[in-house]
Amino acid sequence: MPIIRVEMFTGRSEEQKRALVQDLTEAFVGAAGGNPDSVHVVITDVDKGNWGSGGQLCSEKFPD
Repeated sequence: MPIIRVEMFTGRSEEQKRALVQDLTEAFVGAAGGNPDSVHVVITDVDKGNWGSGGQLCSEKFPD
């Protein structure tokens, strides 16, 4: 049972997440084979204030 984990900033719509899950599943099956029903995708939405990059909080680097 493959698991694909995605961590990204909050703000994507459910429609965008649905498309991402579909595309990732298709890409995995195309590259590695297997049954699409066995591919699991876990999306974790992370607030920019809880993510750091280059020594800064992303909320400071990428303000809305």
